[in-house]
Amino acid sequence: MSKPAYIEFAAKDLAATKAFFHKVFQWCFEDYGPAYTAFFATNFEGGFYKAPLASSVKSGGALLVLYAEDLPACLAQVEAAGGEISQDIFVFPGGARFHFIEPSGNELAVWSEQASPHV
Repeated sequence: MSKPAYIEFAAKDLAATKAFFHKVFQWCFEDYGPAYTAFFATNFEGGFYKAPLASSVKSGGALLVLYAEDLPACLAQVEAAGGEISQDIFVFPGGARFHFIEPSGNELAVWSEQASPHV
């Protein structure tokens, strides 16, 4: 049996993408030349490579879903760091989530198993 080990995204602005994910999610980065940076999150690793492309659900891209205990606070942090909310918080069986676009145009989501009373 295998499990996902690493994920990569295109990024047109590596510096802005790194700053965003560090500020909102406290990811750490290690650059491998001017066109690639690896990230280290709490439970997984990945990277961003310099390219004028982006991943979105509308275009059939995979959706990376991150976790936050306090969904409204995380949404506010995403906005404050320059992220664009592409789908506001919505409740579904098992929790709630929102989608956002980071500075290089990639769409990701954040979920919590507890729907906030503010939702």
